[in-house]
Amino acid sequence: MRRPVKLLASALIVLASAGAAAQAPETPAGVVNGEVISYGQLFATQPPKSSGIGSTDRGRLEAMHKALDAIAEEKMIAAEAAKQQVTPQQIIDAEIESNVAIPSREEVSAYYDRNQARFTGPREQALAQARQQLIDSSRNRYRDVLLRRLKREYGFKSFLEPLRTELVTAGHPSRGPEGAPVTIVEFSDFECPFCGALFPTIKSLEKSYPDTVRVVYRQFPLTTIHPYAMKAAEASLCAHEQGRFWQMHDSLFGFQQDLTVASLKLRAMELGLNVEAFGSCLDSGRQAARIKQDMAEGARAGVSGTPTLFVNGRILLGNQPAELRALIEDELQRSAAKR
Repeated sequence: MRRPVKLLASALIVLASAGAAAQAPETPAGVVNGEVISYGQLFATQPPKSSGIGSTDRGRLEAMHKALDAIAEEKMIAAEAAKQQVTPQQIIDAEIESNVAIPSREEVSAYYDRNQARFTGPREQALAQARQQLIDSSRNRYRDVLLRRLKREYGFKSFLEPLRTELVTAGHPSRGPEGAPVTIVEFSDFECPFCGALFPTIKSLEKSYPDTVRVVYRQFPLTTIHPYAMKAAEASLCAHEQGRFWQMHDSLFGFQQDLTVASLKLRAMELGLNVEAFGSCLDSGRQAARIKQDMAEGARAGVSGTPTLFVNGRILLGNQPAELRALIEDELQRSAAKR
């Protein structure tokens, strides 16, 4: 089954360039558990002329991705339920609902205080909204974990044109050739343990794809839970002023246990930086505005946690080495098909 699916995917990459012809009702839009999902099935969920499908090309594509995901999710959960000899709802309850965290009043209040600009109306009403957002966020995390596992186990593949987010890369620290066919934009936090776990994955990929992958680093320190993250981010940009961003980057991720200001200045000395200039930069806090700009752009692009990667604009959450490599390979195939 794997070989025909790969051949079909390659054919659809070429077919997608034909535009509307690729969206004939009988054209495959995806496959899951060996079963093809056609554009016709997506149209049945989201009719092409309805307002729900989106009035722009991107809106239409987003709606079709949602329709495909919904159909695939239903089929995968049904298949998993049949395998375990339980009902689909029992799968959802066991894998998602039983794990959803109910926030305390203190957690809700703290979340509201950090995000007041997102809420309107009286405080009590806003707190209720904040509580529901936290619950929904927890539920979505467990749903994502379940669906990632099921997609691997049941061979989910989308043939839709990927959704992409345009992000600025010019002027930001990067490694790899400028004209690489694949650009990974990483929003990360030097104190985040999941980012630390991703670090060797990125290093390995840079070695595996020296001529075809470029990595761009963007700052997203989660200051509410990582008290040293902002100064560590500033330290990396202070080192960048001296052309040593990646040396500091590797040092910070290589030893995340000590990110105090004193330690950051010691690292600068060990890396051979101008210590006086580095210390002046770090103490002044002048890089904070640039970091906040990164965070604002990341939030607009859908970043809410770290690490978040964009592979040629395609979002990938967390440290997922196999999925990241698969995305790179898919983008390289797409690039080769356009030549």
